[in-house]
Amino acid sequence: MIKNRTAQLIYQTVYVTLGFVGIIASLGIFDNINTIRWDFYVHFTNISNFLCFGVMLSALIQTVKKKTDSYVSAAPILKFIGMLGILLTFLVFNIMLAGAEGRDPQANWRIGSLCFHVVLPILYIADWFLFYERKKTKWYYPIASMAFPLTYVIFLLIHAVILKFDSSILIPTTSTPLIYPYFFVNLDTQGVTGVLMWIGILSAAFVIVGFAFFGLDRIGKKKAEKDMLN
Repeated sequence: MIKNRTAQLIYQTVYVTLGFVGIIASLGIFDNINTIRWDFYVHFTNISNFLCFGVMLSALIQTVKKKTDSYVSAAPILKFIGMLGILLTFLVFNIMLAGAEGRDPQANWRIGSLCFHVVLPILYIADWFLFYERKKTKWYYPIASMAFPLTYVIFLLIHAVILKFDSSILIPTTSTPLIYPYFFVNLDTQGVTGVLMWIGILSAAFVIVGFAFFGLDRIGKKKAEKDMLN
């Protein structure tokens, strides 16, 4: 773990800068500076990256204000939840969505996609390993993290109700219904049982991976203590 303030400032500044670029891209401004892409709010990719951007920005502000070297400690539970969310974004996109039928492979190489699906997730998770003190993760963080995907699903449901479950409204330039931005929340194709199954799978994944990071946090602390004794 790195306590050096200068290293933290550089790392966080790079992340926040790339995060800002990604946010601009998610709004479609790079495609048409006069038109904001209005569907940005339904995508878990964007929401998880927005959360991570906020956490890293708060960490950068904290680092700017402090005068001495120390570990980063900004918003620890949000840092943890954001890490699980962004890991889910990274894995689901690169394993299941990047090569999906009907998706233009060139779209995966656009600056917004690279930032939000690859570069920023890796940087965000690495930040936790590099700059946060070990053995600070609470046992309930993995359980609390379930609130993130569940809140997202509830939001999508409310959104679908507002739009009267009209799946004829499509995400721009795609054939994907606005109310069902991902196949695993599509009631038309998956049915209620299928969607509930996917919600259960993703929620369980959050908890399992969360406890895996909890374990790594404890192992990392013990290794650090052993290195200090040697």
